Amino acid sequence: MSEGYSGGDEAGTEAEDRLEPESEQDTGGHLRGLDREDVAKNSLDMAANQEWSDVGGSERPSELVRQSNQVPHSRGRMRRSPVECRPDIDTFTPGLLALYESLRPSEEHKSKQQQLVDSLAKSVSKEWPNAQLHLYGSSANSFGTSHSDVDVCLEMEIGTASTVEVLVRLADVLRADNFDNVEAITSARVPIVKMSDPGSGFSCDICINNLFAVANTKLLKDYAQIDQRLLQLAFLVKHWAKLRGVNETYRGTLSSYAYVLMCINFLQLREPKILPCLQAMEHTYTMTVDDTECAYFDELHQLQDFGAENKESIAELLWAFFDYWAFRHDYRRGVISVRTGSTISKQEKNWTTRVGNDRHLLCIEDPFETEHDLGRAVDRQTIRILKEEFERAAALLQYNNDPCVALFEPYDHEN
Repeated sequence: MSEGYSGGDEAGTEAEDRLEPESEQDTGGHLRGLDREDVAKNSLDMAANQEWSDVGGSERPSELVRQSNQVPHSRGRMRRSPVECRPDIDTFTPGLLALYESLRPSEEHKSKQQQLVDSLAKSVSKEWPNAQLHLYGSSANSFGTSHSDVDVCLEMEIGTASTVEVLVRLADVLRADNFDNVEAITSARVPIVKMSDPGSGFSCDICINNLFAVANTKLLKDYAQIDQRLLQLAFLVKHWAKLRGVNETYRGTLSSYAYVLMCINFLQLREPKILPCLQAMEHTYTMTVDDTECAYFDELHQLQDFGAENKESIAELLWAFFDYWAFRHDYRRGVISVRTGSTISKQEKNWTTRVGNDRHLLCIEDPFETEHDLGRAVDRQTIRILKEEFERAAALLQYNNDPCVALFEPYDHEN
């Protein structure tokens, strides 16, 4: 293959990231793990990465998964990386694209989503006539599936009232207008009101003045319009992560938003590049939030052919994504940075040691809230789980006769 990495070692967060408890992450028995023989075999590799040195003694044996060509495939470590992907990788592109299309929201879904927003705006305007409603997150950034719920930010002047007081009042207003299951959750990192709309059938999370999320949503939506391979890759990676049980921040893995940033940065690093770094270009869009300038280039009509020189298919890119995260990313030193279009050093971010619950083992910089590490919930146990899953995915795409099925096999939490 002539194309690859150019070098270098989903907004606001999704709902599971917003609701993350500010305490030790509970992995909920989600350990795949290594047996002790595997640990011994891999001790040299673990020694090279100091952050994995204390994996503990709670391992369980890796179970074998069916594989037609007898290539080793377990949830334990695989320890090998081919130089390039299989020559027939493109034969899997049609199946992957068909899956991608099946995951995209229908026009009916979008219509019902708008119905909810209209109903919500009508209710809110009674109490706060000057409030503005902004859709954000996966329901607005182009990366939402047909199962995505709705996230709304209310932009308003709250005067001397606290955000919590406004949310409690908002919950009362929504109950009076016959929305269902209304609950004010005031202890979350970003306090919200949760509710469901009997008319559209959607659930909705509502926050107040979380304008970083609004800016992030626009940024991701704009990246999605530059090259369709970003949407294809991100939808498939998010679907894989959900089925494999590594899309749960409360269990110490990663949010959907984090996976989308990983996909964007990955395509920024391809050679030739598939995506530019919008924040490093002339700033044609600016939004100031809490004295932070959220700015980047958004004249997308000038970028429609940006990635045309790169001819990689979605099958090639999906394999390369998993291969990168399984074998090539520098977990010890590297920070994924969409803001710079590169990987930067943990030392530069001062993310070299754990502070409170932020472990900084797998580091993903938020593009605008740059002190926010989207991988902060990952611990020594779950970083190993993630590596195992990246390795499994790369091996299936490289060796399996039917990877479009095996790759998305749901993880069995019971065994």
